[in-house]
Amino acid sequence: MHTMDTSLLRLLQLSSVSLPVGGYAFSQGLEFAIEAQFIQNEQQVHDWIATALAQSISHLDLPLLKHSLIAANDNHWHLLQQLNQLSLACRESKELRLTETAMGEALARLLNSLAIPSPFERGEEVSFVCLFALACAHWQIDYKHAAIGFSWSWLENQVAAATKLVPLGQTQAQILLGQLQGHIPSAIDNAQMIEIDDIGTGLPMMAILSARHEQQYSRLFRS
Repeated sequence: MHTMDTSLLRLLQLSSVSLPVGGYAFSQGLEFAIEAQFIQNEQQVHDWIATALAQSISHLDLPLLKHSLIAANDNHWHLLQQLNQLSLACRESKELRLTETAMGEALARLLNSLAIPSPFERGEEVSFVCLFALACAHWQIDYKHAAIGFSWSWLENQVAAATKLVPLGQTQAQILLGQLQGHIPSAIDNAQMIEIDDIGTGLPMMAILSARHEQQYSRLFRS
């Protein structure tokens, strides 16, 4: 197999819903938005996810992925640790921070079992996106393909959550995936232009809904 083939297979592994990091367990505020009846149908699910992709993932996670991948490729471990702290500091609610650290902890265990070198100490809170970049650097996955895999994994988890909560049928879910995946290239292009000092996002209502989810009486997803 060629190196590119091997890298692609590793990317599919990293992006798979079967990767044991628990991304399926978090709704990132979506569950309370549905509880509060801000989201009640397929179109509103589309608008919520498209906004999150354009205004959050594109301005926070994807730029962090880019700069973390550069740092990991250069063995610039101090910068990678700084980016990890930035990633955690940008999570606007306890739920959003837990999403990042719980998935990061699970991915750290997996990478450790695969003997992939890491600058992070055992038990240290580590951002999932930084570890995703570390794995991509180890497996020689370039930024564009890494960003596609990361975005797809996030998108699939969000649509899966909406499918359970709204609820939506499987056909509606596939239609949403088909529509929303078309937003991924522009999100990646936008992220390419964001420097470290400009990383960050501001979606106050999404942050508030995520925080409200932490106190929701009955819920399917972790907070």
